[in-house]
Amino acid sequence: MARFDLSDAEWSIIVPLLPNKPRGVARVDDRRVLNGIFYILRTGSPWRDLPARYGPYTTVYNRFNRWAKAGVWINIFNALAAGSPESMAFIDSSIIRAHQHSSGGK
Repeated sequence: MARFDLSDAEWSIIVPLLPNKPRGVARVDDRRVLNGIFYILRTGSPWRDLPARYGPYTTVYNRFNRWAKAGVWINIFNALAAGSPESMAFIDSSIIRAHQHSSGGK
C-alpha cells in the first residue's frame, strides 16, 4: 500500500457513493483509479507522471473528468461532510486585519 492509497476503512465509506451503472465493457478497478486520482491531487504531479501501479494516466484522467462533469465528486463531498459536520471549518479572510503596508498605505 502506497502512501496516498485509500485504507480499507476509507474505501468502505467511499465505495457506496460511486456510480454503479454497469453497461458495456466493465470498468477497471475503481479503487486503483481513485488512488491514482488522489495521488495526483495530493502531489500536484502532472497526469503523465502518474506511477504505473495506478494504471494508464489516460484512464485515471478520463474517469476524474467524467465524474466531475456528472457531479460525482460533489455528491461524495456532500455525503462525507454530512457524516462529519464537526470537521467542516471555513476561513473568511475578510475579517483578518492586514498590516498597513500590505495594501500600499503610508
